[in-house]
Amino acid sequence: MGVQLGRYPAARQVIAHVSDTHLLDGGAPLGGKADTVEALAQTASQLSRLGTALDAIVVTGDVADLGEPDAYTRVRAVLEPLADAADAVLVWVMGNHDERDAFRVGLLDEAPAGDAPVNHVVDVGGVRVVSLDSTVPGYHHGSLDDATLEWLAAVLATPADHGTVLALHHAPIPTPIALMDVLELRGQDELAGVIRGSDVRLILGGHLHYATNGTFAGIPVSVAGATAYTMDVSAPDRELVGVDGGRSFNLVHLFDTDVVTSTVPVGPYPAIAGFDAPFLDEIESLGPAERLERFSRKRPF
Repeated sequence: MGVQLGRYPAARQVIAHVSDTHLLDGGAPLGGKADTVEALAQTASQLSRLGTALDAIVVTGDVADLGEPDAYTRVRAVLEPLADAADAVLVWVMGNHDERDAFRVGLLDEAPAGDAPVNHVVDVGGVRVVSLDSTVPGYHHGSLDDATLEWLAAVLATPADHGTVLALHHAPIPTPIALMDVLELRGQDELAGVIRGSDVRLILGGHLHYATNGTFAGIPVSVAGATAYTMDVSAPDRELVGVDGGRSFNLVHLFDTDVVTSTVPVGPYPAIAGFDAPFLDEIESLGPAERLERFSRKRPF
């Protein structure tokens, strides 16, 4: 643990939020173009830099593009060793491209259960992470049935030690991409009725294929960009355009009373600025006033 250099202490929990990996059987390129296998490998490589600082990896759906068993095996083979090395919890969330039974068998080691929603709860150092299945079998839009909402209400009836993070694929926030409105989450009023006033501190989502954030029922919502491909929000009006670039994942830092989400670009980009660990060691060794002189004072050109 380093020296506290400013107002805020270190986060209590750190969660890697990864979404929309969209792998295919045999690692085939998505759409014949996008190398989703390499993108996932790059994501894992960057996450490995965090070491044991990671407390959880939450994957918010569309793990596979066609729900193929081999795709789940491949994603799990990349992320599970990473989670094990960090002693982090690995949380899988159903997406509309996933198939429930293949998802259960391939990622959760559970028996097939047909069309029953894949909802589950895990504890991350006193933070309750609820994986909520917002998928509709045979369709790409989202919905929450009465049984799922009743289950969620029962889970939230008892507050967790450090609050709850709700993770679902279809994020309950608006999007500027008109066609995506057709594929939005239905039943949002009912969901708001369940979580408003509860201990839910943050909602994590995917589905949109670009990093964004908003609020729902007074709760922050953070959507992770996809590792497979990115929707271009600057595309011409009334068009939906996915590009082979701009990939990202999010890091979530949970403090005692605050939540911070940060978007991390995925790629082997060249560094053009930075400071290394010895410099941080030096800064930590100084007193507050000396730190400002060493690092904050502007230098003459």
